[in-house]
Amino acid sequence: MHYVIASTGVGKSFIALALAQKACRDGHSALYLRAATLLRDLALARADGSLRHLLARLSRIDVLVIDDWAMAPLNETERREIWEICEDRYQTRSTILTSQLPVSRWHEQIGDPTIADGILDRLVHNAHRIEMRGESMRKKRNLPPDEKQE
Repeated sequence: MHYVIASTGVGKSFIALALAQKACRDGHSALYLRAATLLRDLALARADGSLRHLLARLSRIDVLVIDDWAMAPLNETERREIWEICEDRYQTRSTILTSQLPVSRWHEQIGDPTIADGILDRLVHNAHRIEMRGESMRKKRNLPPDEKQE
């Protein structure tokens, strides 16, 4: 498990995708999903009866990248499904999360204290933590050429 914490535009997604790409070059499977997309896919799978299949598929991916984690509070169903994903992957597969929020705020975004404890125990236990600081790369990219820093 890795998690990358930084403000917008600093390069969290870039680092997470670089780690996933390296895993692919080493023969492992990888999947990148924004957290909002993952939650939407889970809701659709729940609605059409394919949730078990989706959860099984996610449990087999060697490196699962979840980008923009904890941007919005989870509802009861989302909490339980995220817990299932974390439980299935715990100590068997790698998960990379990126977030603008510090880990100390994830608990409140997950919601239910008992489920949040279970999720965070599985996500943060033995995790490699990368905290990035700096200005947005997007801001630097849009500067006039004479103002860009090397």
